[in-house]
Amino acid sequence: MTPYQPTIFALATPPGKSGLAVLRISGKKAYALLQTLSGGRDFTPRMASVAALYAAEQATPFDTALVLFFQAPASFTGEDVVELHLHGGPAIIEAASATLLALGAEPAGPGDFTRRAFENGKMDLVQAEAIADLIDAQTRGQLEQAQRQLKGDLGELYGTWRKALTTIRAQIEACIDFPEEEDVINEALTALGPKVTSLTSQIHAHLQDHKRGERVREGLSIALIGAVNAGKSTLLNALAGEEAAIVSAEPGTTRDVVRVRLDLGGFLVELADTAGLRRSRHDIEKEGIKRARATAKNADLRILVVDSSDEEDCDAEVLSMLRDGDFVVFNKQDKLSGKETKRVIQSAAKLQTHDLSAKEGQNIDNFVQALEAHVTALLGAQESPSLTRARHRLALEETCRALSLAVQLLEDSPELAGEHLREAGAALGQITGEAGTEEVLGKIFSAFCIGK
Repeated sequence: MTPYQPTIFALATPPGKSGLAVLRISGKKAYALLQTLSGGRDFTPRMASVAALYAAEQATPFDTALVLFFQAPASFTGEDVVELHLHGGPAIIEAASATLLALGAEPAGPGDFTRRAFENGKMDLVQAEAIADLIDAQTRGQLEQAQRQLKGDLGELYGTWRKALTTIRAQIEACIDFPEEEDVINEALTALGPKVTSLTSQIHAHLQDHKRGERVREGLSIALIGAVNAGKSTLLNALAGEEAAIVSAEPGTTRDVVRVRLDLGGFLVELADTAGLRRSRHDIEKEGIKRARATAKNADLRILVVDSSDEEDCDAEVLSMLRDGDFVVFNKQDKLSGKETKRVIQSAAKLQTHDLSAKEGQNIDNFVQALEAHVTALLGAQESPSLTRARHRLALEETCRALSLAVQLLEDSPELAGEHLREAGAALGQITGEAGTEEVLGKIFSAFCIGK
């Protein structure tokens, strides 16, 4: 029995005063509500019409609006959908909402329209998540990734793997159902082993993406590290184009982590300015240094800022934080007379080095270009679609675990192998929503905005 689904409505445009406000209605009563609002008019599906809209028992319309009717199933949600393109005044929006409430419609919650589209088979769960990413996209990289996911590339890949699993399970069950053909069964089970192994290898390779999709979606983290007064905060401000961090000649000015989000080469980057690394007796500064180390450890990329005019060697502990691909910036080049010996960083990591003056802007453009090129190399588009969420990764890891167990048991215990293959298929189905639980669906759609 199909559960009762009320007709819902919500603004599809941001709340507040504006030139235009779009009110979306979805459900079995959507068209009847439109007719009531318009005084009994008929409307042609997918054709824009101008209509006067009336509140209950009012002779004067509260607005004259552009109206669109999308007849089920040819709509976003798969239900009858009405869009009222109202003038964006608060009184008009309030009148429309109050009238719809009085007529029995219910306010939509976060993600309700997209959830109905998913439940009515208009999209899979991965595509539904892509809609949220599309709305939240701040950079070209995020936008392109969300569009590709919405197109269905990622869901199609997972669906292909799930179909292959279903085929293998069917063959195992056929072997179990006809035990008298022992020689034939053993040969068939032996032949299935490489197929399961190949599928496991494909999924494992998909997981070895250095979390590219998640980094594109959430932002690449970059930590500025170095000694006190090396110019980390000045460099942060230069890259951000604003005074995001306090700059002072007094050592230890930066105590907490200061984070700024930037668009570098079309990708979202979170740049973190950290406390200067040194030995300190002050509790507050010690806590700041502790956070600086943690930030450096967890960052995707580190930029070591060095004062070129300081002759002291870099602290060994600081150098130990660096990894292959990290940057070293020899700052304060404006303070050098040209006679000084160029400083050398002794590190086992393969580093990119740059000379600049953050304060004077010297060589900043070249440094930004190199940083953009590095970020693009890490996050640039690949031929295969990337997984974009932690829940995808966890489900795929569970799939690989179950497949590995199935291979081990395939010949000696095909019944148990089949059960592990069922677990693998269920884990894949959780990604696309074919085997999703109410708890998972609720968590995903609650993160949507109201009206989508």
